[in-house]
Amino acid sequence: MPPAPGYARVEQPDGHVLCRGQTVGEVEALEDEAEPAIVAGRRLVRPLTRLTEAAAHTGGFPVVAVDRRDEIGHLAAALNDLDARRIAVERRRREMVGDVAHELRTPLTNIRSWLEAAQDGLALIDRTLVDLLLEEAVLLQRVIDDLRDLAAADAGDLRLHMVACDMHEVLEQVAASHRGTAAHAGVTLSLPDGPPAYVVADPDRLRQIIGNLVSNAIRHTPPGGVVTLRPVPHGAEVADTGTGIAPEDLPRVFDRFWRADASRSRTTGGSGLGLAIARKLAQAHAGDLRVSSTPGAGAVFTLTLPPTDSGRRMLVAPSEHPTSHRGRKKQAP
Repeated sequence: MPPAPGYARVEQPDGHVLCRGQTVGEVEALEDEAEPAIVAGRRLVRPLTRLTEAAAHTGGFPVVAVDRRDEIGHLAAALNDLDARRIAVERRRREMVGDVAHELRTPLTNIRSWLEAAQDGLALIDRTLVDLLLEEAVLLQRVIDDLRDLAAADAGDLRLHMVACDMHEVLEQVAASHRGTAAHAGVTLSLPDGPPAYVVADPDRLRQIIGNLVSNAIRHTPPGGVVTLRPVPHGAEVADTGTGIAPEDLPRVFDRFWRADASRSRTTGGSGLGLAIARKLAQAHAGDLRVSSTPGAGAVFTLTLPPTDSGRRMLVAPSEHPTSHRGRKKQAP
């Protein structure tokens, strides 16, 4: 124990530490009084030491036993939960790296195979081959663009140019740009007439959300089916008469690279990122994207944006530009 002010520290043969002017009895009395505090301090420090050692453990710390209900017990439980979440994030990261490698490997392998065949004189460099290589290159670019959008959304770096826009007009533009694809697939695009329905959003991103939903609906609707676009209060719906989604698959619909039928991905050109991007963009608008489905009766995707009051609508004028700064907007015929 430290000496009192004005006293010198003296070590005794029996192990006691005296200060000049103190007797052995006085020192023993002080030690007896300090004993409960020392025990309590050790009880406090010991679990903190275990937690510190566990947190410093390389490769993730082992699970810490939670055998108390005080603040230290809550801290141990929080650290265990943090480690569990870290393991889950690391698992998803590895899965995504594998998925990205798979998505990039397939078109790159096709491009390389055809170029090697042409180099060896086994394939003619004609219009058909050029179109095939261009299609694979476009697929690669689509995957890269989708990954970039997801990375920006995850980092909170998406730039949104919020203006008041007519949802019905946006749906018309998206329908016009997808009618060719729908006709080729034997699917009818339906957009009921209706009055303007204003929302405050980024027009480019709004078209991207609806476009991803329409592309997904066309891919999963058989020939003769119908994909319907319609405004709803503070948002829009895209409904199809396709195969629907199994109840056990609904929680995974917006997962990256997930597909209900992986065997169709190569022929339909879907990257497995469209719905994940659509939901991220909806959330960037402080909105949400939900899905409901009955197997065999199609699916309904509902985009919901924050309510727009009249005051805010007057502050943000509708966009009058026919084309967007990203070049995605297309005029309806």
